[in-house]
Amino acid sequence: MSSSEVQHWREANQRYLTAALGLVREALERHAAPDGPSPLPGTSRKLLEEARSQMPAAPALDVLCAQFGLSPFERDVLLLCAGTELDSRFATLCTAAQGDPARACPTFSLALAALPEAHWSALTPAAPLRRWRLIELSHADKLTLSPLRIDERILHCLAGLSHPDERLRALVEPLCAPRELPASLAAVAARIVRIWSGDGDRGHWPAILLCGSERAGKHAAAAAACAELGIPLYAVRAADIPAPAAERETLLLLWEREAMLSGSVLLVDADDWDSADRGSSLAALIEALTGRLIVSSREPLPTRSRPPIRLDVDGPSAAEQRLLWRRALGEDSQPLDGELDAVVAQFHLSLEGIRAASAAVKANGGAPGFGLWDACRIQARPRLDDLAQRIDPVATWEDLVLPQLQFETLREIAAHVRHRVKVYEDWGFASKGRRGLGISALFAGSSGTGKTMAAEVLANELRLDLYRIDLSQVVSKYIGETEKNLRRVFDAAEEGGALLLFDEADALFGKRSEVRDSHDRYANIEVSYLLQRMESYRGAAILTTNMKSALDAAFLRRIRFVVHFPFPDAAQRAEIWRRIFPVETPTRGLDIDKLARLNVSGGSIRNIALNAAFLAAEAGEPVRMSHLLQAARSEYVKLEKPLTEAEIGGWS
Repeated sequence: MSSSEVQHWREANQRYLTAALGLVREALERHAAPDGPSPLPGTSRKLLEEARSQMPAAPALDVLCAQFGLSPFERDVLLLCAGTELDSRFATLCTAAQGDPARACPTFSLALAALPEAHWSALTPAAPLRRWRLIELSHADKLTLSPLRIDERILHCLAGLSHPDERLRALVEPLCAPRELPASLAAVAARIVRIWSGDGDRGHWPAILLCGSERAGKHAAAAAACAELGIPLYAVRAADIPAPAAERETLLLLWEREAMLSGSVLLVDADDWDSADRGSSLAALIEALTGRLIVSSREPLPTRSRPPIRLDVDGPSAAEQRLLWRRALGEDSQPLDGELDAVVAQFHLSLEGIRAASAAVKANGGAPGFGLWDACRIQARPRLDDLAQRIDPVATWEDLVLPQLQFETLREIAAHVRHRVKVYEDWGFASKGRRGLGISALFAGSSGTGKTMAAEVLANELRLDLYRIDLSQVVSKYIGETEKNLRRVFDAAEEGGALLLFDEADALFGKRSEVRDSHDRYANIEVSYLLQRMESYRGAAILTTNMKSALDAAFLRRIRFVVHFPFPDAAQRAEIWRRIFPVETPTRGLDIDKLARLNVSGGSIRNIALNAAFLAAEAGEPVRMSHLLQAARSEYVKLEKPLTEAEIGGWS
């Protein structure tokens, strides 16, 4: 209905409700003063029929009575409670009828005595009034003498207003249909509409399970389908479903009542579901609900009595993403066509993410140093920032000192990341099989040999975010938790295709062992899961280890690149010393050949140079060999190594 039609219905509904209240008020007046003057017989009934004839659609009272199966007496009890809220005369009549000035509220005793067609069964907990909490009953007194009050949500409904119960609003939120949908999501929405078209099996609609990692896309398809059907959609997070049975039953009752009042659909967002306890709560809720229900989950959920219809939802294709970008950017998309192809190849943003990144580009107004690529990087960060440490990559190829073979391998990794869409999609390699398309690498070498710096160089070269994940913190002693932690990391990284650096891989790969018990078996499952996700990850994933010899050959075959970072020899150490000081740092009398005699890794060289710079700054001097000697002694103490004469002889 249009806004004017809605307003017309509300006005007519108000007249109808007033006439219905008049009938109950007359019955109350007759009971309060049986010897008093009686109204003209049939007057209120006539007013009610006239009001009904002027209704453009069914009045709210009649719809509510039909939905909940109220008898005429239960209908009048509900009106008796509503009249106390809407008409001040009801309170006066209640006190007069009950002969007690303190009893201004109606009671079951009053209703049984004053209203026609009274029956005791209306008082039972299983009867609609109490089962659906249409009225609130205080148990301070006896059942028949307990004050009755209409539920606020029901009162609003009778008045023709639709406001979800306040107790629900703390848990559920409305989902609005998007302005536009890519064709793949529109097809999912159309299937939902077809499934739910018709009257259902006495209100027992089939539940729908939307599977896939594209949460925003699933929500958008569900919202579009509900908009097409003309029914509201609300979402609740699986994590917010109460575990205690009593609280869950209350949520279930309030929602089912809301669904009956407004025809609303509930979407249960179980994309982050990973707890066995919460899973049982979720399954119990799904099986208990009888109305229209959508569940959004990455994987199928265990249900017995209400198996859902599963629909797989994939993210927008590359062509659909280009179209979404062009629509979101509008006229600004024309000069960005070249960059747009690169963005579509690298990033996999949600519908909201594309709109937000486009808005950021428009707001920036083409200022230098901030383009579409940077907007996408920023948009993809929030989910990963909570799970891993983001490293701002500043190192470049000039900062790396490695043998030529390792240098060339790193260049190959960059080329694979940069051109993976061309090779996989345009040149057809993906059609030969999706397995093993992820770009994975193992950086092996002792501490301080440049593994993290090499990852920085790659991220800087590719203009990607670099996230360091400490596997020693991800690995859990609890069975199944490690895979959940890894899944959260990879799922969060998918949008931006960030470069993932899994540090301390020994914490996981060191668990590879002969299967002697269930713990060994699950340890090997954790390793396999990590390699599987690395193979399917659309970005690049790098493992670092200090113990390459401990790795199984089967694992190495599943990793595309293995780069060994050797301990630097004297020539390489000399090159590191030449590059270690920024051009702004004042130095005097440094002997690179003598410094190269220090038998330490590149990481230790950096520590020595940095410490020497602070010593020189404190002395108000340029960095000299004496400062480096003092810094070297401190570093060697930390490393628990002796500083030999062969290394520092002749420095003075």
